[in-house]
Amino acid sequence: MERTLIRDLKQHLNQEVKIQGWVQEFRNVSKIKFIILRDRSGDMQTVAFKGETPEEPFNLANEITRESVVEIIGVPVESKESRWGIEVKVKDLKIISKAQTPLPIDNSDKGLTGIEKRIDNRFLDTRNAKVGSIFKVRSKIVKIITNFFDDQGFTNINSPKMTALGVESGADCFRVDYFGKPMFLAQSPQVYKQMFVIGGFERVYEIGAVFRAEKSHTTRHLTEFTGVDFEMGFINNHHDVMDFIEAMFNDLIAKLPAEAQKELTTLGATLPSMVKIPRISVQAAKDLLKPLGKSYPDEDDLDAEGERMLGELIKEKYNSEFVFITEFPWAIKPFYQTKDEKNPKVTKSFDLLYNGVEICSGSQREHRYEVWAAQATEKGLDPELMKEYGDLFKYGAPLHGGAGFGLDRITHRLLKLDNIREAVLLPRDPERMKP
Repeated sequence: MERTLIRDLKQHLNQEVKIQGWVQEFRNVSKIKFIILRDRSGDMQTVAFKGETPEEPFNLANEITRESVVEIIGVPVESKESRWGIEVKVKDLKIISKAQTPLPIDNSDKGLTGIEKRIDNRFLDTRNAKVGSIFKVRSKIVKIITNFFDDQGFTNINSPKMTALGVESGADCFRVDYFGKPMFLAQSPQVYKQMFVIGGFERVYEIGAVFRAEKSHTTRHLTEFTGVDFEMGFINNHHDVMDFIEAMFNDLIAKLPAEAQKELTTLGATLPSMVKIPRISVQAAKDLLKPLGKSYPDEDDLDAEGERMLGELIKEKYNSEFVFITEFPWAIKPFYQTKDEKNPKVTKSFDLLYNGVEICSGSQREHRYEVWAAQATEKGLDPELMKEYGDLFKYGAPLHGGAGFGLDRITHRLLKLDNIREAVLLPRDPERMKP
């Protein structure tokens, strides 16, 4: 007999089926035994009746422990008493794998186990419907974004995660020994994205691991995260990149409910309504914050508190949970960003905030070799030490730009989770090295 998933049981009313899964709950009420069984598609009440269920499986039910894996042969029937509207009458029972007791964590909805211990036992934690729903939603986010990139003519690439070719400061890099030679875990696929835009693909994207050796202890930082990075050629300016991002988020928010309605309902998640995303300069943002007692020097970036306060102001003023902050000072941005022709003190760059938290950063890149080299020198860098990077711009490079997101942070913010670690199966932070 083929296995039937729990979600399909209503299609087999009054027919004998085989279901397999984990025991979510077991109740022994004298002559009736209730087993709530869970598989990847949902959960269901199964019932064994003394005198109706064969004696051997009826007695075997007494040996069941929570989270044991069992197989049940039974008949789904309608039931007004069951919250599912149906239940499965047990005809046979097999214990495939008996779970030891006590469980190292309480993964029921009533569980109060802290997140650190839950992550230590993540394989048990994800059996909880709400926790599992987070990662099913995350998976659908990847599907929708990937399809959007593909529909817009992007090519998926996979860049090296160990590299000697970088554009960021080495201070936040993880150094590794590569057969006696120094290599670094990639902070960004920046160089490689530009390489293959210039390489003729014109539009590329990557969803992959990114590493930052930052000793940040916050609810929104990790040392390893999943980046959603893209680069596009033949743009007019950085506004084309922002237009693309706005369209991508509109597409995501429009399609996610249909792809993950059950999971969103389980989590009680409400997605934002999309509007035209406002775009304000970082100086305009500072001007908005100043009357609230939040002041910054001209060349400083906004801090986390300022971003949060700005998010509240934008919600009030524009009825938008998103805002692009543009025209960041050249002094605080990487050398490869394009300076604004009208005001060389700022760059054609932007951050995207969602509910007061940065989820994306991007810019137009400098594509002219002489300007690129001059800007590197201005930042105290030696272009000759980045020869492979500089060579990209010597043989025909179009105007191009791009951005990088954190998939973890997108999931974290969309689902309004308390901690970004909730959105990562096995997070890495300055202290956590396993599992």
